[in-house]
Amino acid sequence: METSDTKNAKQNRMASITMRGIAIGCIMAVVISFGAPYGRQVIQGTSLALTSATPAAFFLLFVLLLTVHILLSLCGRRWGLKRGELLTIFFMMMVSSAIPTKGVTGLLLPIITGTYYYHTPENSWETNIHPHLPNWILVEDQRAVKEFYEGGPRDGAVPWDAWLPPLSAWLLFYAAFYLTQTSIMVVMRRQWVEHERLIYPLMQVPLAMIQDDDRENLLKPFFGNRLMWLGFSIPFLLMSIYALSNYSPIFPPLRFSAPVDIYRQTLQLTFGINFLMMGFAYFINTNVAFSLWFFYLLHKLQEGVMMHLGLETVQAELGWWTEPGMGHQMMGAMIALLVASLWVARPHLKNVLHKALHPDSQIDDSSEIMSYRSALMGILLGTGIMWVWLWQTGIPFWIVPVFIFAGLTIFTALARIISETGLPIIKATMIPAGFTLSNVGVPALGIKGIIATGYTMVWCGDLLVFMMAPLANGLRLSSEAGGNRRRLFWSIAAVMLITLVVSVWYTIELAYRHGSMNLLISDHYAAEPSRLATEKLANPTGPSLSGYMRMGGGALFMSFLVIMRQNFLWWPFHPLGFVVSHGSVMNGIWFTIFLAWMIKAVILKYGGVTYYRKIQPFFLGLALGHIVVGGVWLVIDGFTGMVGNRIHLYS
Repeated sequence: METSDTKNAKQNRMASITMRGIAIGCIMAVVISFGAPYGRQVIQGTSLALTSATPAAFFLLFVLLLTVHILLSLCGRRWGLKRGELLTIFFMMMVSSAIPTKGVTGLLLPIITGTYYYHTPENSWETNIHPHLPNWILVEDQRAVKEFYEGGPRDGAVPWDAWLPPLSAWLLFYAAFYLTQTSIMVVMRRQWVEHERLIYPLMQVPLAMIQDDDRENLLKPFFGNRLMWLGFSIPFLLMSIYALSNYSPIFPPLRFSAPVDIYRQTLQLTFGINFLMMGFAYFINTNVAFSLWFFYLLHKLQEGVMMHLGLETVQAELGWWTEPGMGHQMMGAMIALLVASLWVARPHLKNVLHKALHPDSQIDDSSEIMSYRSALMGILLGTGIMWVWLWQTGIPFWIVPVFIFAGLTIFTALARIISETGLPIIKATMIPAGFTLSNVGVPALGIKGIIATGYTMVWCGDLLVFMMAPLANGLRLSSEAGGNRRRLFWSIAAVMLITLVVSVWYTIELAYRHGSMNLLISDHYAAEPSRLATEKLANPTGPSLSGYMRMGGGALFMSFLVIMRQNFLWWPFHPLGFVVSHGSVMNGIWFTIFLAWMIKAVILKYGGVTYYRKIQPFFLGLALGHIVVGGVWLVIDGFTGMVGNRIHLYS
């Protein structure tokens, strides 16, 4: 009979972070580095690495548990993948998935080449823009650029001498950028996971998948649950019919949403169901879920009224990915959210600072992947390198902190929102480029500054996927791991480097083989830096008073919601609903969140917590089934040669 000490020792051993787990994680990073670009650029199918939920990691964990884990277990039960190893592998796969498409590679390559390919006598970029470009971060060789877009010679040789210098410069930036984000999340992990006990709905699926029992079967208990398979089968069957409709007209092209025009056709609401979101939304706090759909409808009403009255287009364009009106309001709300979060975390942050300054103190940071001293040094070092790097691109020294502040505020706020709401994707309607243009104006930036501003869109432009979200979710998983957690820092650093190098190399190879214009390497963003610079230099707007007012209004209303939430238990509105309502992604999932909220509320009212927990596997299956069917058909399309057979995951 096992004693409690023996049982605890066994559990700690099962949860330990091992070199085998890290090695498999690195191998899976290579798989993602090849698979994600090929799936998006060549097959042009379901994008498993195009959201901050990192569906590729979920799909590959599913495959690993039903193949590698079973094969190893057949050799001996002790050979099977342990809980700690699976946590490590999944964390590493999430981090890897945030890089190969629009996380880095899909934006970096076209943006650092586009100005040289799309310049014409009509746009005058060659005379007005090119003399002021930060050439050391761009590919200048005209032939190398032309072959990137149109395809290279038959031998497919890539002129790496033209690519390596700018890519090395960007590698330095991303090293500092990722160090900063990792360090921030390490500092905030204990506050979010242990003190505030955020739910992390996205992580409920992998945690359930790797859960063990005392029977030590080949299959994890999760895969023996019939209710899970029932939920899994619904999206798998329906989405398979949708995928088959692209192969044969016998199968109907199922539609899962329908737009409805309302308020004199000044706005549109989409009513639809998304199985991925339905599965995750079941785990969201009912108060948060209610606020998500309520504030979205309120936001759409506000939008419709303003459009009807002609009050929406009051400010000049601020570039791609920034909405001049609502973007300011959302940015103000995110700043207020971050300030409120830091205020609540005061005692924890005080302990972090004390431990960093006095390593011998009794405050324990052994459960973190970095010591608190290393994390604070990482923040200082990372932001310092980013500051100098951005300054050297042409942005005035004193304006660089505005970009860094805006970027880190957006990433931290969105990571917090994803951790608490489980939204598979959320996009800010304001990015650092638009924030800076609105707050300091074009004259302060100067010619070189406004041109360099466009290139900040590489690292903070299209926020479909960004690194801080998988870091936040992964550090939640690390709380379940035992042993030496410091290994996790070096494992995710290795994965970042592997995926950056391999995905960039492979995507460039694909472009020279097929021509990036025939792929989906986001070439429609390639001209944006020079287009924005031309527009702003022709119309050099100053700081925006209306922008300040709308930002202040968003911050004030957000602060009001936070105060009411913290001081009155009866208050029904959660502040996160107001922030999220500004994101366009809510257009396709608000009704699903409403349905999940209603189902959960009814179950809790009439069945209580017991029935709520009994039904959880069904909703876990819904989410997993939607991801797996996308991955399965991506593999099938790869073998059959089908192009464009895309199962949408978040709309």
